[in-house]
Amino acid sequence: MTSEIPSQYSEAYVWVWLPDATVPVVAGLLSKQGPQLVFNYGRSYLARQDAIALYAPELALQSGVISLIPGLSMPSCLRDASPDAWGRRVLINRKLGAKVADGRNVAEIELDELTYLLESGSDRIGALDFQRSPIHYEPRQAQQPSLEELSSAAEKVERGVSLSPEPDQALLHGTSLGGARPKVLLDDGERKFIAKFSASNDLYSVVKVEFIAMRLALKVGLDVAPVHLRSAMGKDVLLIERFDRIRHGDHWRRRAMVSALTLFELDEMMAAYASYEKLAEIIRHRFVDAKATLRELFSRIVFNILCGNTDDHARNHAAFWDGHRLVLTPAYDICPQSRSGQQASQAMLIHGADRRSQVATCIAGAPVFLLGQEEAISIVNHQVAVIEREWHATGDEAGLSEVDRTLFWRRQFLNPFAFMNAPGAVRIPLAG
Repeated sequence: MTSEIPSQYSEAYVWVWLPDATVPVVAGLLSKQGPQLVFNYGRSYLARQDAIALYAPELALQSGVISLIPGLSMPSCLRDASPDAWGRRVLINRKLGAKVADGRNVAEIELDELTYLLESGSDRIGALDFQRSPIHYEPRQAQQPSLEELSSAAEKVERGVSLSPEPDQALLHGTSLGGARPKVLLDDGERKFIAKFSASNDLYSVVKVEFIAMRLALKVGLDVAPVHLRSAMGKDVLLIERFDRIRHGDHWRRRAMVSALTLFELDEMMAAYASYEKLAEIIRHRFVDAKATLRELFSRIVFNILCGNTDDHARNHAAFWDGHRLVLTPAYDICPQSRSGQQASQAMLIHGADRRSQVATCIAGAPVFLLGQEEAISIVNHQVAVIEREWHATGDEAGLSEVDRTLFWRRQFLNPFAFMNAPGAVRIPLAG
């Protein structure tokens, strides 16, 4: 059972970077209403000629408190900007310090959502931030530390050790990020990165296998975030270039984003009902260049199956939002998952009630993506051929050990289960 720490907050002002802007403006107020958090736009924002809905239809431009979508406890598009597991853990460590390691399990402690929003870093994913003031914007950020300092600080958080002010502030900068693995934000002046670290309980090179998957995804032709592999304190670090930031002179523009979970109008408790067929339907009706986007999405499903990434949940898919249109973001968080046996299932339903990690499932559902069987099989065969051809070179690029090559090949990557029941024209990888 989790215990929630009492909150000192009852409201948060939502600030937004409008399209092409380099400074934020206040958009409205998120406030407690019983157990829920509800939003209403400010009059000054509604009066702006360049005002956009933070996300329509969920938060359409209108006056007054906006009713929540049934089943939600707060607007989903605002929840997208809140930290997930790792960021929450850092904030809990920051507020409770050594108490976390003193007989209490981190998993049993929760802060309320307003605390997560108001005390996490300001350089969060997308174009939103949360402030206590409707007038003065004060970003919560820190000086740029080294990878070694950040790696050491992340390891201490994993152990529940309190941090001194400098690393504490450095990790605070990355608390707004999603996902469960240790990560922080970095920039080199020209680009911004998310840095993912090895975790203390890793049983294999998780960082390297994600690097390999992302590199192979690029090689098969997917639109993916660029990645780089580095080392800090003898541990692997994956740098992922951020695609929600655009350099503009001495400033940064921010691109608004919403997760697929928001598109589905679901919360985390209902995420098991998320389906690729529903996402395809939304793309057909609301996305720019729907046909090309559907082909890209289908190709991503196939690649997730071929590389063993079963963590393809609805927060690991997202779209850019400019106030009018949706555009699929580059792929991210393509990380093959550990598996002991042959059978596996994807986090999202693929075809009807079927989520089995098999290319046959994808091919059966191809018409929903406006693809014929022959074209779907061609996509599968192309990816299999590229993965077979590029596997060794990409492993060399990552400095992958022979032990890990043996562990990943034909287990995560090109697992035989992926090809069971496949049509005869599907390319079956050679054994070994």
